[in-house]
Amino acid sequence: MAAGTSNYWEDLRKQARQLENELDLKLVSFSKLCTSYSHSSTRDGRRDRYSSDTTPLLNGSSQDRMFETMAIEIEQLLARLTGVNDKMAEYTNSAGVPSLNAALMHTLQRHRDILQDYTHEFHKTKANFMAIRERENLMGSVRKDIESYKSGSGVNNRRTELFLKEHDHLRNSDRLIEETISIAMATKENMTSQRGMLKSIHSKMNTLANRFPAVNSLIQRINLRKRRDSLILGGVIGVCTILLLLYAFH
Repeated sequence: MAAGTSNYWEDLRKQARQLENELDLKLVSFSKLCTSYSHSSTRDGRRDRYSSDTTPLLNGSSQDRMFETMAIEIEQLLARLTGVNDKMAEYTNSAGVPSLNAALMHTLQRHRDILQDYTHEFHKTKANFMAIRERENLMGSVRKDIESYKSGSGVNNRRTELFLKEHDHLRNSDRLIEETISIAMATKENMTSQRGMLKSIHSKMNTLANRFPAVNSLIQRINLRKRRDSLILGGVIGVCTILLLLYAFH
């Protein structure tokens, strides 16, 4: 009977040590996965400034699946180790156990401490991973918002630039129109002054023609030439004015 109970205890210890070794390896790999996820997320965040978001999302999705798989495996191992520890506790409390109860309790307590340490390490690593993933998701959302804001600002800047160009064009057109009007007014005043001078000269020439009939025919020819020159000058001024107006409104 003692040999049977001793073998049962040794089997439980063997199972506990085997599960503890598997947990130790799994937790090391789990910790490395979280560390690599953090580093790859940082590199992907920097590379995302110059490239598209396709590669980072694929890498993050693959690591998320690995994380979920390893977390389930570790939780199963912890549950199995907890079950073994419970069986060891039941064994130490059962009747017919040899007098080495203090040594058995000491061994059981050591296995419980190892289980508690592994459980604490697992939850701590898992919490760190979840925090890193949440931060990266938030940063990715912020980067997308910034990119969309920049693209929207670019459109607004182009529209503003077009509006400013159109405004400058209208200001230049107004300035050309004002200059054209000023030239036309100055030309009108000059022609009015010349008209008054021509009238004075014409009246004087008529007076001379009446006094000297021989000069009358010469004066008429001169008047015809002046009239023709006036018509030509008026036509040239009109054409120039039309061309300036067309250029201003082009």
